Amino acid sequence: MGDLGLPQRHPVGDLFLCDVFDAMPKDDLASMEHPIFSLSTRPDRQVLRYRHNDAEVEVTPSVKGRATIHDKDILIFCVSQLMAALNAGREVARTLRLKVHDLLIATNRETSGDAYRRLRESFERLAGTRITTNIATGETETTSGFGLIESWEIVRRSRGGRMISVSVTLSDWLFRAVLSKSVLTLSRDYFRLRRPLERRIYELARKHCGRQPEWRISLEVLQKKAGSTSPRRVFRAMLRTIIEADQLPDYRIEELGGDLLRVAPRRAKVPPEAPHLSPETLEAARALAPGADVYALEAEWKAWWAETGRPRLGAPDRAFLAWVEKRRR
Repeated sequence: MGDLGLPQRHPVGDLFLCDVFDAMPKDDLASMEHPIFSLSTRPDRQVLRYRHNDAEVEVTPSVKGRATIHDKDILIFCVSQLMAALNAGREVARTLRLKVHDLLIATNRETSGDAYRRLRESFERLAGTRITTNIATGETETTSGFGLIESWEIVRRSRGGRMISVSVTLSDWLFRAVLSKSVLTLSRDYFRLRRPLERRIYELARKHCGRQPEWRISLEVLQKKAGSTSPRRVFRAMLRTIIEADQLPDYRIEELGGDLLRVAPRRAKVPPEAPHLSPETLEAARALAPGADVYALEAEWKAWWAETGRPRLGAPDRAFLAWVEKRRR
């Protein structure tokens, strides 16, 4: 995406000091597809009822409001850690113990005292928001009610009372999505997006466009999928602001006639003399990085190869897979 003025609160180098930050951000397919999280920056206490095709969702907030798209950072961090453990062959469980400072840095948040307070509020909204849905995760379809997280607990505090580590138990619904690897890899730049609608549109673009040349959607359906309750004219104005800013990682949006939108991947320029990779290698890459767009990975690797001086490669397939393996950790 390049440096487009989005906040990056922690230098990239710092992100890789600990294995916990090497886990690529992962998002579950169900909440990428359907509008579960609030886009409001104020407490949203309205019950959301959403139906699209055969999917039905009812989201009931607590008195503290519905969980927001920024609260979702916690779930993305949890899913990312679980997927990294699964890919490494380790056993996983619904309950995770998290270092709060790690979570703040990995999701590009400040580490001030106020940031810890806001994080606690996020945990409370996630635990208090109740979902009733028939959306299948892991090919298991049940109509049931549950919290986005089942519970959370501060395990350790500093002398000043600040959270140091927390224990989080995910809902069985979300945990099934992890076990079935019903997730997609997100760009790390996702956490640099500040506008709630911008984050939501990136999720939808990642889910629906993927490696396709383009994805077209009407303004009406996009607003429904985004979960925006703004008047149509306000939604259109916000969308045009996002299109003009052009800050979405990996994708560009273009407004067409007839209230249609076109979403297309940003593709790295690949030199014609770049190494050729076999179909078998791309399949192996897909196994190494579940949920990743292997064609985008191929283009990114070839662009990186060109930027690093176009070195002579005796075994380009092996070099590419080694790069994918290092990148996904």
